Amino acid sequence: QLQLVESGGGLVQPGESARLSCASSGLEYYAVGWFRQKPGEERERVSCINSHGSHAEYAGSVKGRFTISRDNAKRMVYLQMDNLKPEDTGIYSCAVGSCYSSWLTDPFDYFGRGTQVTVSS
Repeated sequence: QLQLVESGGGLVQPGESARLSCASSGLEYYAVGWFRQKPGEERERVSCINSHGSHAEYAGSVKGRFTISRDNAKRMVYLQMDNLKPEDTGIYSCAVGSCYSSWLTDPFDYFGRGTQVTVSS
């Protein structure tokens, strides 16, 4: 049964890096998306990766700074976040869905509880 659990958040300084992890039994069969919710805002889509790890998509605000990857043998999906900015602060969660060109509007489900990332000096 899918039960996604995120880890790896914390307090980081601007310009630093962090890596988030998403884990679940059965995760290897699904495309996975990362989302974030900034304080006082709606949840937004950050990135997605297909089940094979051969295709990924990124929101414009993170393209070139964030990299999504996966290790299906470990049933893990990662989000490497480099050159973090204060505006990247938020609760990051993962969910399963699809990762096509329509990923920004396609449905996702089985959201984890999320992990807090705070970028501040």
